[in-house]
Amino acid sequence: MHSVVCIKQVPDTTEVRIDPKTNTLMREGVPSIVNPFDMHAVEAALKLRDEYGGKVTVITMGPPQAVEALRRVKTLGVDRTILLSDRAFAGSDTLATSYIITQAVKKIDSEDAVDLVLCGKQAIDGDTAQVGPGIATRLNMPLVTYVIDIDSVDTEKKTITLKRSVENGRTALCVEYPMLMTVLKELNEVRYASLPNMILATNFKAEVWNKDDIGAEMKNMGLDGSPTAVRKIFSPPVRECGEMIPHGIEQPDVAVHNLIEKLSHNKTI
Repeated sequence: MHSVVCIKQVPDTTEVRIDPKTNTLMREGVPSIVNPFDMHAVEAALKLRDEYGGKVTVITMGPPQAVEALRRVKTLGVDRTILLSDRAFAGSDTLATSYIITQAVKKIDSEDAVDLVLCGKQAIDGDTAQVGPGIATRLNMPLVTYVIDIDSVDTEKKTITLKRSVENGRTALCVEYPMLMTVLKELNEVRYASLPNMILATNFKAEVWNKDDIGAEMKNMGLDGSPTAVRKIFSPPVRECGEMIPHGIEQPDVAVHNLIEKLSHNKTI
């Protein structure tokens, strides 16, 4: 089974800062990590390879420094890494991004048939959850979102039995592949990097593809291919701390009495 995993390098959420003049994320000097949801997609692909054979290809789109995201997953044992990097990609929104990645997946598929495309549920810097479904639509693949369990794979019938999270619980599905799935963190625990893979990752060189390599058209990417734009981004206002009512454990009757007094005084009951 050949799985292609799409990952993204994002700012570490503990270090996110916003430029007050441009209302955009400040990325310079901010440490980057692999999008956490994407790490679980990588782990899912590795588990499928370990159990059913095949290979795992990981792709990411970004500037040259995004190669560090590929280096990180290389330490986990992925087979192939590809960086999509070109000035023409700059300014791409989710629609243009899904187009660029789709073109890359098509090229990979022409070289080695792709059975499964995996993405994290969403990226923590944008939170749109649009790229995965956009890729599936462009590839005309079945799409299953919010996957929390992969039960089995029937390689003869080419089906995957899985479970996905829904509003009131979970639902079980049996889906034919090739297909695309987006995954949640509940799906698995990401493995630790092995020492041999860490050593290999120190000197590895990812393949780098530009727009010409994937046959992408200028009108479908960058600012020209992006019908949406971020007009403003801002930090939410700091919330005030809630009031703590003492003696809640030692004297619950007293705590309840104090709570009722406060609610009555505020005319909320």
